[in-house]
Order: sequence, then structure tokens, then C-alpha cells
Amino acid sequence: MMNIIKELKSKTHPRVLGGFDIFKYIGPGLLVTVGFIDPGNWASNFAAGSYFGYSLLWVVTLSTIMLIALQHNVAHLGIVTGLCLSEAADKYTPKYIGRPIIITAVLASISTSLAEILGGAIALQMLFNVPIVWGSILTTVTVMIMIFTNSYKRMERGIIEFVSVIGLSFIYELFLVHIDWGAATHGWVVPSIPQGSMMIIMSVLGAVIMPHNLFLHSEIIQSRQIQKRSDKYIQQTLKYEFFDTLFSMIVGWAINSAMILLAAATFFHNGIHVEELSQAQSLLTPLLGNSAANIFAIALLLAGISSTITSGMAAGSIFAGLFGESYNIKDSHSIIGICLSLGISLLIIFFISNPFKCLLISQMILSIQLPFTVFLQVSLTSSKQVMGKYANRPWNSAFLYSLAGIVTILNLWLLYENI
Repeated sequence: MMNIIKELKSKTHPRVLGGFDIFKYIGPGLLVTVGFIDPGNWASNFAAGSYFGYSLLWVVTLSTIMLIALQHNVAHLGIVTGLCLSEAADKYTPKYIGRPIIITAVLASISTSLAEILGGAIALQMLFNVPIVWGSILTTVTVMIMIFTNSYKRMERGIIEFVSVIGLSFIYELFLVHIDWGAATHGWVVPSIPQGSMMIIMSVLGAVIMPHNLFLHSEIIQSRQIQKRSDKYIQQTLKYEFFDTLFSMIVGWAINSAMILLAAATFFHNGIHVEELSQAQSLLTPLLGNSAANIFAIALLLAGISSTITSGMAAGSIFAGLFGESYNIKDSHSIIGICLSLGISLLIIFFISNPFKCLLISQMILSIQLPFTVFLQVSLTSSKQVMGKYANRPWNSAFLYSLAGIVTILNLWLLYENI
């Protein structure tokens, strides 16, 4: 009798989600966040702040707004279809369109992994004077072990801890410097393109809106198999997924902004141009003290390891999608994708002479590939064949296509400046 009464109550008075229930949906977005506070992003942000002060903060604001829209959109694909972006491309687009884009996304993931591994190696050099090559090998081996022994859930918790430590590190360092908040506020909201800044602008943009993160977000969210539940549950997840994306991207915006603020207040203010991350740490010592420099290096190491994990997972997901499969750490295609991304990246590191410049170029490569991924994504999420009644509305599709157009125009501008 009591069970019948409880059942009747649940039908007549559906449970309302409370504030704490929202936090059940947080996790996928933070995995994406750690992907765009990676070492390549550190290089882009410190170059932006040390060369141009507060004037390029608007790039972080614009790219974060774009990122929220795009990550939210690709998460819907995973929720509704139960497919990641790579799988959906293989299933619903002609092979001559989908496969070349997926292959370029694999190449973009290699560029990403290169930056992540290199960042971890630079941090090890800062902390323990380990040579870059050996630091790269140690970082790669550590990440491989973590990827092949952890589940999604355990990894999500670890990523949240990593992001928390990195965020707190930069908040601590901001208390040690004087920030011109008036100039910073102006920089956040008023776009300006100082002479010679286009490569750094594209590096910052590519470091925030990263192609592999779009694939990764759809993979993580589809792994929860939400589409197999009731339509009501799907709608509820679509609603609360936005909170996860919004919260996580704002965290990323704050950390990226803090890097530029720190570089502007310490280096630009003193007329110093940062050309190496190790240089940034050594210059912080006389300006802010040993503790700040050590915290900088530890945070960089955490960022390098955690972002290499997400990069490897994304590569496994993208490569598996070529065969119509989702990411599975026990599946050969996922394993090949991970090994290709991390292995080729490690091999390239053996031959580079300027790690900092390599970090900047790797982020620029991401921004060049980005329009292809975005156009593919929006075409899929706008299709009723793919999304059914959850397909993008016309105004939403127009907005998302305009974002892809903005990135394309910036890329063409960069190409024009370098010809």
C-alpha cells in the first residue's frame, strides 16, 4: 500500500530539481575547460599580456562567448543522438566531406597533444631541471598510464581537482601584483588589433576554441547514453547541461584572463616580452618572489598532464569515429587514435628548437582547422534527420554559422598578413 501511495504521489507531484541537483550535471564541461587552459594557451596568453598589455583581453571574452555557444550545441548532439561528433559525421555526411574533416581533426589533435606534452616537459625543467626531451617522455608515459587505467568518472573528479588547483594558483598570484582594473575592463569589452598582434590573436582564439574539445564534449556526454531514457529526461538534461557548459567556460575565462592580467601587470608594465614559459617563471621570481614562481611551475605541470589526458581521449574518439565507433579504451581504434596523437607529438618534440614558438604555432593551427569542424557540427545539429525535433532553430543555425564565418575571416586575415 505504501508503495502505491508513493507511486501516485510521484505521478501527481513530479519531483522538482533543487539547486544541488544541478551539480550532478557538472563534469563534461570541466574536462573541456582543462583542454583550453593548456600550456599552449599559457604561451598565447603570456605573449598577449607581455606584448600588448590589457588590449587583447577582448579576444578571451569573444572566444569564450563563442565557445559557450559551440560547446552547448555539440553537447546537444551527444545527448539527443547518442553519437559523438566524429560518429555522427561518419554516419550522416558523405564520405568525401566527413572523412577529410575528421582526418584534419586528428591532425589538430596531434598539434594539441604537442603543446600539452611540451608544457608538461617545460614545467619539469622549471621544477627539477629535467631536459625537455626527457620531460616529454615522462609526461607522455604518465598520461598513457592514467588514460589506460582510469574510467570517465574517476577522470572527471581528477580534472575538477586539477582545474581547482590551477585556478587558485592564479588567484593567489593576482593578489601579489597591481592590476589596472580600469584598463582591464576596457580591454575585456572594447576590441582592438594592435599592429603585429594578429598571430597572437589567432593563437589565443585557437587556444580557447579548440576543435578536439568539440569532439571530446560530444563523446563524454554521449557516453552517458541519455538518449535511451525518456523524452522528459532528455529535455531535462538539455536544460541543465547548459549550466555545466556555462559554469565551466566562465571558470576557463577567469583563468585565461588572469594569465593575461598577470603578464600585463608584471612583464608589459616593465617592458619585458615573454618568449619562453621558463623565462616567465624566472622573471616572476624577482618580481613576485620564489613562491609565485614555484606555484606557476606546479600549475603548469598540472595543466600539461590534465590537458594531455583530454587531448589523448579526444584523439581516440575522433579516430574511432572514422570506423563508426564511440570511444572505448579497450577498443583497438581508440587505442590507435591515442597512440597516434601522443606518439607523433612526442616524436616531433625531438626535432624542435624553439618550444615557446612551437606552442604559439600549434595553437594557430587549431584555429585554422576550427572552421571546418564548426561548419560540420552546425550542419549536423541543424538537420532534422540527425536531431529530429531537437534540431537547431533557424535563428540558432544562423548564429552558429556566423561564428564559423568570424573564425574563417580571421584566418584569411592572418593569411593575408603573412603573404
